[in-house]
Amino acid sequence: MATFGDIGVAAGINILSALVFLIAFAILRLQPFNDRVYFPKWYLKGLRESPTHSGAFVKKIVNLDWRSYIKFLNWVPDAMKMPEPELIDHAGLDSAVYLRIYLLGCAMAFQQFLEWFNCFLSLFIKLNVSLLIQSMIQDMMDIFPLMCCMIVLSSTKFRFWTHTVMAYAFTFWACYILRKEYAIVSAMRLHFIASERRRPDQFTVLVKNVPPDPDETVSESVEHFFLVNHPDHYLTHQVVCNANKLAELVKEKKKKQNWLDYYQLKYSRNQLKRPMTKTGFLGLCGEKVDAIDYQTAEIERLSKEIAEESERVKNDPKSIMPAAFVSFKTRWAAAVCAQTQQSRNPTLWLTEWAPEPRDVFWDNLAIPYVSLTIRRLIASVAFFFLTFFFMIPITFVQSLANIEDIEKYAPFLKPIIEVPVIKSFIQGFLPGIALKIFLIVLPTILMLMSKFEGFLSISSLERRAATRYYIFNFVNVFLVSVIAGTALQQLKSFLHQSPSAIPKTIGVAIPMKATFFITYIMVDGWAGVAGEILRLKPLIIFHLKNFFVVKTEKDREEAMDPGSIGFNTGEPQIQLYFLLGLVYAVVTPVLLPFILVFFALAYVVFRHQIINVYNQEYESAAAFWPDVHGRIISAMVFSQLILMGLMSTKGAANTTPFLIALPILTIYFHKFCKGRYEPAFIRYPLQEAMMKDTLERAREPNLNLKGYLHNAYIHPVFKNEEDDEDDISPEKFEQESVLVPTKRQSRRNTPVPSKISGGSSPSLPDVVEESLLP
Repeated sequence: MATFGDIGVAAGINILSALVFLIAFAILRLQPFNDRVYFPKWYLKGLRESPTHSGAFVKKIVNLDWRSYIKFLNWVPDAMKMPEPELIDHAGLDSAVYLRIYLLGCAMAFQQFLEWFNCFLSLFIKLNVSLLIQSMIQDMMDIFPLMCCMIVLSSTKFRFWTHTVMAYAFTFWACYILRKEYAIVSAMRLHFIASERRRPDQFTVLVKNVPPDPDETVSESVEHFFLVNHPDHYLTHQVVCNANKLAELVKEKKKKQNWLDYYQLKYSRNQLKRPMTKTGFLGLCGEKVDAIDYQTAEIERLSKEIAEESERVKNDPKSIMPAAFVSFKTRWAAAVCAQTQQSRNPTLWLTEWAPEPRDVFWDNLAIPYVSLTIRRLIASVAFFFLTFFFMIPITFVQSLANIEDIEKYAPFLKPIIEVPVIKSFIQGFLPGIALKIFLIVLPTILMLMSKFEGFLSISSLERRAATRYYIFNFVNVFLVSVIAGTALQQLKSFLHQSPSAIPKTIGVAIPMKATFFITYIMVDGWAGVAGEILRLKPLIIFHLKNFFVVKTEKDREEAMDPGSIGFNTGEPQIQLYFLLGLVYAVVTPVLLPFILVFFALAYVVFRHQIINVYNQEYESAAAFWPDVHGRIISAMVFSQLILMGLMSTKGAANTTPFLIALPILTIYFHKFCKGRYEPAFIRYPLQEAMMKDTLERAREPNLNLKGYLHNAYIHPVFKNEEDDEDDISPEKFEQESVLVPTKRQSRRNTPVPSKISGGSSPSLPDVVEESLLP
């Protein structure tokens, strides 16, 4: 096990690394040629101009103003200046609420630190009281023997009752701030939705599992269903088509075009030699040909395939999926449709709120509804085996912290690893960085699993991946590191122990791994967060593109990579620190200062990144908050169960019954919050929708809503074609008749006009029959 000296070495390495990253960032951000890397959000908003456009050549590359270097740390107060309402307008509610998670972590970690300090203070007082009692006992033993025995007994168990009282105090405090935060975030969400500008998803629902009709197309079936069942509110719809192959062809053509631009630029700089390439895998094998001619031919081939595939998608009924985006005349009507059952069969005509257009994950819209259950079962099984088999590298990482095991299985390394500096490096730094490396590839795997399951929006994909990432961290990074890693080392002793002795072994294992988690926090939470603000990878890629590919200002804008928060990786990381703080606060509170530093540093860094760098892909109005709250509650319950187990192994079994109420009260508190605040995150109040509709009608009485929603949910590969068309005139959407015939024999007509069906108007009996249909 690592010693305090090893931890000191690890702390020195990570503090030095963090300082290097922060100082390098503070200097690099001042250089004009890095401006687009460290302030891309302002460029995307059109509020910043490049400092390289004017001035001498040297000034375009290097900042020669020596006064700016004196204030090179000004980015810290600048990041804290923007008030929260302005931050929401600038970056969205998702970003603002994400930062509140770090503030919540700071509040809880600081409160735990105060609890630890109070326990230390009470222990100090107890020791002094014990010395006083012992001096008094010698004089009182002959007179009051029974009373003296009771005093000694109570003094030995004083600290156990102190832990019990403090556990209750912390639970009540944590529940108080969690409830308060839940109330604040839910109010922020409702206010954000009420004050938000008009968006297509406010009027639109996603309809899935449209039943097949032999007499009508999917589009006709959807239109007639909603004209009959929502006659006063239905506006328009857009069927979902399977354009995945077309999207792949367009993506491939774009890559080929980029390569062609690169080779043409290369040839323009040296026209004495034509660039060459190989036709095989990644240009590494195959026949060597002229690069410009080859890429040109490939682009022509892809253009022809794209035209053919586009025509097929538009005309082939098999490419139309039984789903559609249906838009209504008001937000109120959309809210009613999204939150109600549409047919007698609850598996047909399924409706839910449509994601905003930029949040839609178009590839999964082509997945048949009936296959989703099977896909999710397969993904769950795959995730189980991924979690189980990942224990192998995790256990190996844990063995690095045990020098004795390395010397036992590799005795030839003993002279090297016994060198004090190397030993401290292995035990104090190597396990944390090795675990971090193992976890780098994990988010990509989990995101692929979420895509396979068929979630229809990027936000839901990230929330699903975040949930699994947290479960994985809980099982592999925490449980395996704390329990299984030690259990493997003590397997022999487990086999010879009675079941009642196992909790004691686990109780000993938890504090034994505290030093490992301290090193992990420093590697991942200190140096990792500082490395995030440096943006070394985007910096290198931008300058490589700028040197080899960029020809125009548009190319330079595309070379910028602002990135995003990365909720699927960032939030589970935060939750792991919540878990560590809650569990180790009762056994090894020395962990708390390290966690507190992480939350404080991460808050400042990510606030800067959200203001200046990140460009969020979507806006879910903080839909992820119930998941955050639930995971903190689960960590609290787990820490309370751990405390009960530890107290029972420390000769304080009589205090354990008093702790049983803690998890019960915490779970009840979670149910209260779930019933009181969670509806704001899964439903849209009709009162709010009606208020917003009324205000919009008063402000814009002549709004052409149908024209606004016409192309909102068309597949991105068709948007360029639609944009080239003439603007849609209001006359195009005027109603032409009152009744519309339908091809179906069971339902002959609908009460409002259709832009699809044609033919003569129906007879009056048919109209009466249709009006009586459910």
